[in-house]
Amino acid sequence: MLVNFVTEKNSISYLECMTQLYLFAFFIISEGSMLAVMAYDRYVAICSLLLYTVTMSYQVCSWLVVEVYMMGLIGATAHTFCMLKVVFCKAKTINHYFCDLFPLLELSCSSTYINEVVILCFSTFNILTSILTILASYVSIIASILLIRSTVGRSKAFSTCSSHVTAVTIFYGSAAFMYLQPSSISQRKIAAGNHSAVTEFILAGLTDKPELQLPLFLFFLGAYVVTVVGNLGMITLIGLSSHLHTPMYYFLSSLSFIDLCYSTVITPKMLVNFVTEKNSISYPECLTQLYFFIFFIVSECHMLGVMAYDPYVAICNPLLYRVTMSYQVCFRLVVEVYMMGLISATAHTGCMLRVVFCKAKIINHYFCDVLPLLELSCSSTYINVVVLLCFSAFNTLAPTLTVLGSYASIIASILQINSTEGRSKAFRTCSSHILAVTIFYGSVAFMYLQPSNVSSMDQSKVSSLFYTIIVPMLNPLIYSLRNKDVKVALNKIIEKRLFCINKGL
Repeated sequence: MLVNFVTEKNSISYLECMTQLYLFAFFIISEGSMLAVMAYDRYVAICSLLLYTVTMSYQVCSWLVVEVYMMGLIGATAHTFCMLKVVFCKAKTINHYFCDLFPLLELSCSSTYINEVVILCFSTFNILTSILTILASYVSIIASILLIRSTVGRSKAFSTCSSHVTAVTIFYGSAAFMYLQPSSISQRKIAAGNHSAVTEFILAGLTDKPELQLPLFLFFLGAYVVTVVGNLGMITLIGLSSHLHTPMYYFLSSLSFIDLCYSTVITPKMLVNFVTEKNSISYPECLTQLYFFIFFIVSECHMLGVMAYDPYVAICNPLLYRVTMSYQVCFRLVVEVYMMGLISATAHTGCMLRVVFCKAKIINHYFCDVLPLLELSCSSTYINVVVLLCFSAFNTLAPTLTVLGSYASIIASILQINSTEGRSKAFRTCSSHILAVTIFYGSVAFMYLQPSNVSSMDQSKVSSLFYTIIVPMLNPLIYSLRNKDVKVALNKIIEKRLFCINKGL
C-alpha cells in the first residue's frame, strides 16, 4: 500500500494478489481466534485462580496457539482455493487498497455463489465461536468480580480486562460489518438494473373481511390486556415475595418478561392495522420488528429449556440443588438464553438486510416475519433459507432435547417413589411447564421447520397466532392458577395491602 502511494501504476500480479489474499485471511482469522483464547486465559486467572498453573500449563498454551493457527490455515485455504476457481474477465481495477474477497468477486464474470456460501459459513463460524467463547468467559468473570467485596479489588479486576474488551469490540465489530454480508455482490448486480428500492411495506393482516375486523380487534385487545396484566403481575409478585426468590421463579420472571416483550413487539401494531385503512409499515420499522421478534422468540425457546433443567436438578439431585443452581449459575443461564436470542436475531436480520425487494410490497402476514418477507425478494434467498433452516432446527431441537432429557430423568426418578401421593405431587409440579412447552414448541416447529413451504402462508398465520398472542397470554395463567406457591404469595400480598388500607382508615 505504501509503494502504491509513490508509484503511478498501482499494479499487482495475479500470483501476488492471491498470495496477499491467502496470508491476509490466514492472519485475520488467527487474530480472531487468538482474542478468544486470551479471554479464556482471563477467565481461568480470575475464576479458577488456584488451578491456573495446571489449567494454563505450557502444553495447554502450545496446543491452543496451534489450534489458532490451524483455524487460520483452514479458512485461508478454503477462501483462496475458491477464489482460484473464479474467472476474471471484466475491468482489472480492484476497488480497494489490497486484494480482499469482495472487491475481487466484483470483477468476476463467472458464478460467485460458492464463494459467497464459503464466506458466509466461515465468517459466521469464526466470528460466532470466538464471540461465544469471549462472552461466556466474561459472563463468568463479571459474576466472580461481583463477589469481590473490596471496591479496589473490583476496580483492579475490571481494569485488567478493559484493554482486551476494547480490542475485541473494535476487531469483531469491523469484521462482522465487513464479512457477514455475503450476498452484497448479488445485491449490487441487481441494484444496477431498473429495480426501485422498497421504502415501505403493506401488511395484509389476518383477514380482508370487513365484518371480522371489529370482533378480532376486541378479541386481540382483550388478549393483550390479559397478557400485559398477567406477565407484569407475575414479575411484580415474584419481586415482592421473598419466599419466591428461588431459581424456579427467577426463571419464571424472566419468561414473563420475554412474553411481555415479544407480545408488545407484535400486538399493538396488529391492533392499529385493524382500525386503519392502509396497513403500512416502513422498511426500518419492519426490520426492527423482525429483529426484536426473533430475539424474544428464540430467547423463549431456550428459557423453556432452562426451566426444564431446574426441576431435573431439584428432583434427581436434591442434595446438590443449592450448589448446582446457585445465583451465579442461574445468572449465567439467563445470560446465555439472551445471547442465543441476540445471535439468532442478528444473523437473520443481517441476512435480510442483503435481500433486494422489488416485487409487490404487500406482506401476506400480520407482522414482519422471515418467510413472508422472503416471498417479496427478487434476489437469491438461498442463504436466508439455509440460515433459517439451520437456526430454526437448532433453536427448536436443542431446547427440545434438553426438555426431553430432563423429563426422561425426572420420570425415572418419580417412578422410584413408593408413595402414590408423592408421585402425583411430583407430576403436578411439572404439568404446567409441559403444557407451556407443548403449545409453544408445537406451533413454532410447525411454522419454521418447513422453510420451502412458503405457499401455505394463510395456514401459517393461524399457527403464528398461538406463539405470538395465545402463549404469552396463557403462560402467566398456567403458572399461577396451577401453582400453590404463587396463590399463597398473591393472597399474602392482598392481605397485607388490605391491612395497610384498613389501618390507614
